[in-house]
Amino acid sequence: MRSRRSHRRQKDAADIDVTTFLNLMVVLIPFLLITAVFSRITIQELNLPQQAAGGQAPDKPLITIEVILRKDKLEIANGERITDTIEKTEEDKHDFAELSQRLLALKDKYGEEKDDAVILVEADIEYEDVIHIMDAVKVAEVPAQDPTQTELTRVPLFPKISLGDAP
Repeated sequence: MRSRRSHRRQKDAADIDVTTFLNLMVVLIPFLLITAVFSRITIQELNLPQQAAGGQAPDKPLITIEVILRKDKLEIANGERITDTIEKTEEDKHDFAELSQRLLALKDKYGEEKDDAVILVEADIEYEDVIHIMDAVKVAEVPAQDPTQTELTRVPLFPKISLGDAP
């Protein structure tokens, strides 16, 4: 009988061709580095609602300023009822400049001790509108006192913002 020898052929390890991958990386890495410069992140500071704690009742009645962002209008409320309404403009956009002016009047009325506001947002509101309303509640841009200056002066309104769902 013939002896069987296992004649296994030794297969050469296949070389992996990485030139196409390297060509992709040569194009992709500079593209990603260039676009990364243009993406800037800004941080909006929010206050979360606190749990009600027991204690003495405050001497002064608490003043609540609520800005309600709805699909068709903006509403300003005092915690109990709606005190002001701002309809959308002809371009079907919210008038954030008008909101800032009305909040500036509230800031003048309540003074510097009032520095917080609550923003209540309806469902299905665009993220961009939420950011615009947060900016309008935090700061108002008013013309400078000096008539020679053409720039607008930024006046802080209510920098402590809380978010919630609209009723």
